Amino acid sequence: MSVRKGSLKRKIQVMIQALVIGLLVSSVSRAPSWALSPPQGESDGAALYQAYCAHRHEGQVKRAPHRDAMARLPASTVLNSLERGRMKFLGMMRTGPERQALSEWITGKTLPPPTDTDATVAGFCADAPGTFAVEDGAPQWNGWGVDPFNTRFQPAQAAGLSAAQVPALQVKWVFGLPMGFRVSQPTVVGGRVFIGSLQGRIYSLDAKTGCLYWSVKTDSGVRATMVVESLPGTTPPRFVVYAGDAAANVYALDARTGQELWKVNVNAHPLARITGSPKTHADRLYVATTSLEELAGADPTYECCTFRGTVMALDRVTGQLVWQAYTIPDPPAPVRKNAIGVQLWGPSGATVWSSPTLDPERNRLYVATGDNYSDPVSLTSDAVVALDLRTGAIVWSKQFTPNDAWNTACELEDDTNCPQARGPDLDFASSPILRILPDGRRILLAGQKSGVMHALDPDRNGAMLWQERVGKGGLLGGIQWGSAADATQVYVALSDVVRKTVEQADGSWTRVLDGSVGGGLFALDIESGARQWHVPAVGCGDRPQCSPAQSAAVSALPGVVFSGSVDGHLRGYATDTGAVIWDYNALQEYASTNGVPTKGGSFDGPGPTIVDGMLYVHSGYGYRGGVPGNALLAFSVNGE
Repeated sequence: MSVRKGSLKRKIQVMIQALVIGLLVSSVSRAPSWALSPPQGESDGAALYQAYCAHRHEGQVKRAPHRDAMARLPASTVLNSLERGRMKFLGMMRTGPERQALSEWITGKTLPPPTDTDATVAGFCADAPGTFAVEDGAPQWNGWGVDPFNTRFQPAQAAGLSAAQVPALQVKWVFGLPMGFRVSQPTVVGGRVFIGSLQGRIYSLDAKTGCLYWSVKTDSGVRATMVVESLPGTTPPRFVVYAGDAAANVYALDARTGQELWKVNVNAHPLARITGSPKTHADRLYVATTSLEELAGADPTYECCTFRGTVMALDRVTGQLVWQAYTIPDPPAPVRKNAIGVQLWGPSGATVWSSPTLDPERNRLYVATGDNYSDPVSLTSDAVVALDLRTGAIVWSKQFTPNDAWNTACELEDDTNCPQARGPDLDFASSPILRILPDGRRILLAGQKSGVMHALDPDRNGAMLWQERVGKGGLLGGIQWGSAADATQVYVALSDVVRKTVEQADGSWTRVLDGSVGGGLFALDIESGARQWHVPAVGCGDRPQCSPAQSAAVSALPGVVFSGSVDGHLRGYATDTGAVIWDYNALQEYASTNGVPTKGGSFDGPGPTIVDGMLYVHSGYGYRGGVPGNALLAFSVNGE
């Protein structure tokens, strides 16, 4: 068995590179489209785009941003994606000049000269790096879901903000992040804000003023929310920031200075990444991984697919691996050859996009999984899986969409690598929520891209308690990044984003957001699933780059739930009636504390962080055709 694992690991690491080497001994017709010799003139960005990118970014692939959206970004952002981000599976097959030519042509902008400086690293605090301490019981929002159970509900004392004060929220300060589609959700601990960028940088800011204490470069983009904890065995306590990046590296950084204490790579697959916030318990750090292989599978010459979702427990002091668990117990093996004779592998997929949920009472760790990438399908895809905290062994799993094997090939005209199951791609992108019912029973809530909220009994091996549909669901629809739950209700935002095809002035066709479809916020009774209220989304009218979809994670405090929309508005809703009591339009330019040009945009992905009388949120998630921006907004009552 060890020989099999070792040979497969080596195969995974060199598979993509081997495709290029294979060009020397195989016909051009069998070469991957993204690994062929470049068009005439390797610096011809237009020809490169048509050869390798147009089929993804001109409307065929729903998840891929349209070229018009990418054109609004700096060339350096597109280059970063090709070299270290979401498109690195394509970028690694192109030369440096080709990547640069692509970036400049797509954006219509010239890359700046290489430099070791970063314009965002400015506006330092006068006492940087300052002191750092965390008092017992001090207000904080630590990690993705604010607590071990991922409720995304901030109690009144820690929130420092009442429902009556919410209508008076105004911007207090703004920090300008690198322009891009994604950032991590802000973590606020010890009077500091910790946030990561897609360009591969972590920032530590003063929570009240937005000045910069420190910034460190990471090997790849940081989308996963960070968590801060004291290092076991240190007196006085030394606090550590734990972070994961898009190359599956985990970092332990000194919270005061940003000094690296250790760094480990937790998955050797070349397309592995971390998108979910780590969790800590006792002396262990729990990390889950996903991958970009679902995208690479679009190419008919790619041997799809070998990545399985993994969950790891690390020693918090050293980073040493304690245990590793796979969401699919069976390792990938040769399954069949596709129509052009390329070997296909499986089972694969069932990755973990979101933060694990802790259940110390039962010694459990709950994760929600995605679809399979290839045949055969597994029983743990599109599922909630319970793992033993101590060993990583799967205790139970509950699947909600069987036979869901899907990769990006299923969206293309050339669907050679689309699995025979041809599933609907209805992953779980959000974390399970653990709550206690009024009678003492426990409930596990899981929202799915199918548009259904599921309620399970964690003490009866995931037995179904109730299900409630809130939307149509789909590849970009349903419940996306996260719900929030207080003691009586769960608050569910609906995406159901739609992109329509329209004819342009020159007679060509393009796909744009449909401003009349999607969105809405629901309150469901936590015990029965009964709908308490529903507030439809506000339509966009004729405004371009607009969708009413509410894909972003929601956050709540007593009396108010906050939900951001792709339309660029962040709204506060009364939890008893759903009435909108606060509405902020972020589509504007801002003066930033670090002096970089800053503007707001769409809300998607991470939700608001609420702590100590302030609300922090990123505005500018333009990935699905919305408005890109780079603003970290910090609100307080009357902006004071």
